Amino acid sequence: MDIKSLVRKNILELKPYTSARDEYRLGILLDANENSFGSTFTAIDGLSLNRYPDPHQNDLRKLVGKYFSIPPENLFFGVGSDEIIDLLIRIFCEPQKDTALIPEPTYGMYKVSCDINNVHTINVLLNDKFQIDFEAIEKNYAENVKMIFLCSPNNPTGNLLIKNEILTLCKRYNTIVVVDEAYIDFAEDGTVINEVKDYPNLVVLRTFSKAWGLAGIRLGFCAANEEIIKLLFKVKAPYNINTLTRFALEQAIKNNEIKNTFVKKIIKERDRLKHLLETLPGVIEVFNSDANFLLFRCADPKGVQKKLASERIIIRDRSTQPKLEGCLRISIGTEAENDELWDALRKIL
Repeated sequence: MDIKSLVRKNILELKPYTSARDEYRLGILLDANENSFGSTFTAIDGLSLNRYPDPHQNDLRKLVGKYFSIPPENLFFGVGSDEIIDLLIRIFCEPQKDTALIPEPTYGMYKVSCDINNVHTINVLLNDKFQIDFEAIEKNYAENVKMIFLCSPNNPTGNLLIKNEILTLCKRYNTIVVVDEAYIDFAEDGTVINEVKDYPNLVVLRTFSKAWGLAGIRLGFCAANEEIIKLLFKVKAPYNINTLTRFALEQAIKNNEIKNTFVKKIIKERDRLKHLLETLPGVIEVFNSDANFLLFRCADPKGVQKKLASERIIIRDRSTQPKLEGCLRISIGTEAENDELWDALRKIL
């Protein structure tokens, strides 16, 4: 597959901005108008906050590449996965001309990012098991469909998409297939991240916001063909990932056993809460989940959500999304939080 044939012409011709740290990072640095005397923030020894971070992300790529066993040249980091989604649209989709295909129900930011970039979206439904509906994809696919967005495990349904079906999409269509694996840590298997070496049009998104408990530092990454990674570096802001974020990730990777403990606790609570919900007469259906949340169906979702909110228990109403009539989504809390939720739901339902 010729990736360049999918790229916007102006991006191919773009001469990227060259920052001061693209060439030199050591020595007497008098080239970037930094404060050579130091930083006003001194709480963490050894951090050079008065200097711009490495725009090539070499530290992050080596660190995370080693942890996930992915070559550094296949990695790119963004301010959360959302920045990467936006950059991919800007690279591959010509405004008012090209199209992105989004199987629903799914994460709403894919469409919002397309709308911001004035890129048309075609929304097709997942099948009744919330898996890829190939007939619907084929019916709506056209030459100007430059991207297909998938979420696995899917938000808000919670299920993994079938791995072989994702790869079939990559083989069948001359388009970029973006697979968002934000919740993959809570699933037993099913990742396609190691397939990027064999599928040049596959981009896999990951985040540190969920299992790693780092939503506040806003850091995500993608794994992809090296050609796509080079394009992302071509269009990104020079210093998109700050030094404090890099430091936080370095400490988190060292504490990866804590992350593993979090995952085990969340899965245990997810299974317990699912069982409890299934015993409530007011609950119509509780969906299986490979994520850190549960989706369930009841008769009055808006009323339930509002009554819980009045007791300062906040969940998401997903009942307006396709195929999710009557559905609410609950993030898995601590044991104490889930007990409080359970007591409130028993009174309401």
